[in-house]
Amino acid sequence: MNGAPRLASVASAVPPHVVRQEDARAFAQRLFGSAFPEDSARLMAVFDNGGIATRHTCVPLEWFGQDHSFGEKNALYIEHALTLAAEAAEKALSQAGLEPKDVDHLVFVSSTGVATPSIDARLANRLGFRGDFHRTPIWGLGCAGGAAGLARARDFALAQPDGRVLLIALELCTLTFQRNDLSKRNLVASSLFADGAAAAVVLGSEVGTNGHRPPLELRGSSSTLWPQTLDVMGWDVDGAGLRVIFSRDIPTIVREWVRPSLDGFLAREGLRLDCVPHIVAHPGGLKVLSAYAETLGLPPEAFRHSRDVLREFGNMSSPTCLFVLERYLGAGEIKPGQPAVLAALGPGFSAEYVLMQGAA
Repeated sequence: MNGAPRLASVASAVPPHVVRQEDARAFAQRLFGSAFPEDSARLMAVFDNGGIATRHTCVPLEWFGQDHSFGEKNALYIEHALTLAAEAAEKALSQAGLEPKDVDHLVFVSSTGVATPSIDARLANRLGFRGDFHRTPIWGLGCAGGAAGLARARDFALAQPDGRVLLIALELCTLTFQRNDLSKRNLVASSLFADGAAAAVVLGSEVGTNGHRPPLELRGSSSTLWPQTLDVMGWDVDGAGLRVIFSRDIPTIVREWVRPSLDGFLAREGLRLDCVPHIVAHPGGLKVLSAYAETLGLPPEAFRHSRDVLREFGNMSSPTCLFVLERYLGAGEIKPGQPAVLAALGPGFSAEYVLMQGAA
C-alpha cells in the first residue's frame, strides 16, 4: 500500500520488583481467605491455573499489605510512570535511529493514574522533546489502549506524511489494588494484573529511515463498541481510588462477538481471516486466549507469543499487546507482504484492531 505509515520500532520496559505467582497466591490467601472460608481453595486456584509465573510491580509485595490513600498511590503512579515511560521511549527511539528532538507527535495511553500536567508533558521535560511537538494523552481505554494508541499514531502519521509519532502505553495496575475490597473480582484481578510500559515509533510515508528498515506497514484500523456493556470491564472510583470492574463473562463475549467484528473489519479491507496468518492478541488471560482460538478457528500454537508474555509478565493492560508484537518482530515471523492483525479488548465493552503488513 503506497503511502502507508510504517512501524519503525517497538520496545518495552518493566519495573524492578518481580513477584512470583506462588508468592502472590500466599499473600492473597492471607488477605482473602477469611472472606471465603468455605470456597477458599477453589477461588485460590485462579493463581495456579492462570498461566502466569511471574509479574513485575513498581513497589514490593509487602507494600500491598498496608492501607494507602488515593493520593499516595497516585503520587507513586506519577513517579514510576515517568521512569518507565522514559525507558521504553528511549529504547524505541534508539531502535528507530531517532532522538527525542525528532518526535513530532507523542501519543500517551494510560488508565491507572491521573496527572495534570499529564505524563507526556512531564516526560517532555525529562527527555528533551522540542517545544513545538504535539501531545495527545488518552485515558480510559484499559486493555484496549495499546492497540487503540497504535491506531491513533497511524492516523496522525497518515495526516502528516513527514511526521514522526511516538506512542507510549503505560499502566501501573498494581497501584490500584484496594486491600479492603475482599470481592471475588478483586481476588481475580490480584491474580492477573501487573505493571509495565511499551513504546512504538510510527513514521509517515515521506520520512527517511536512515538505514533503519521499518518492519511493518500500518494499513488500517477499526474500533467496535458494543452497546449496553458498560459493566463488563473498567473502574469504579471511590474514596480509596480506582476499584476494579471485571466480568467473568469476558471469554463468552470473545467467543460470541469477536469473530463477527473482526470478519467485518477484514472484509472492509478486502481480506478474509484465512488470509491473515498472524493474530497478535492481547493476552487478557488463558481463558480469553482459548476463546480467541475457538472463535477464530486457530490452534493454540497461534497464540504462543501471547501466552509467553502472559506467563512472564501477567496482564499489564494497555501495553501488553505491544509486548506481544515485540515478540513477533523479534522472531521475524511477519514476513514481507504478510498481513497481521493486532487485537485487544477493553472497557466499553470494545474491540480495537490494527491491520499490519510486513514491509517489502
